[in-house]
Amino acid sequence: MRVVFSTIALSAALVATDASAQVNLTGRYRCIELCQAPGGYAYITQNGTEMNVVNDVGEASRAWLDYPGRIWVDGANQGAVYSPDGMHVQFDRGTVWERAPELPPPPRRYRR
Repeated sequence: MRVVFSTIALSAALVATDASAQVNLTGRYRCIELCQAPGGYAYITQNGTEMNVVNDVGEASRAWLDYPGRIWVDGANQGAVYSPDGMHVQFDRGTVWERAPELPPPPRRYRR
């Protein structure tokens, strides 16, 4: 009985840890290594475990969370790992993306 309770408690703790550890990868990234367009921007839009990814040359693809810390990009036919803070994405073939700073909104223009 004690073993069963311990197993259930451990399983619940792992599920809670995985859910709370999920990072939102939505944002703009700059390609910094093995880029098709050096210095180009890539974009990820995440909705739960599903993602839309646009690489540095504008090719769009569907992607999804394989497991915490790893995504699979279908169009590129490769996986990638991301840092716990979501600031870096490193693909299996060596390409590396770094999250680009958010741009401030453009200044408002007033008509006279």
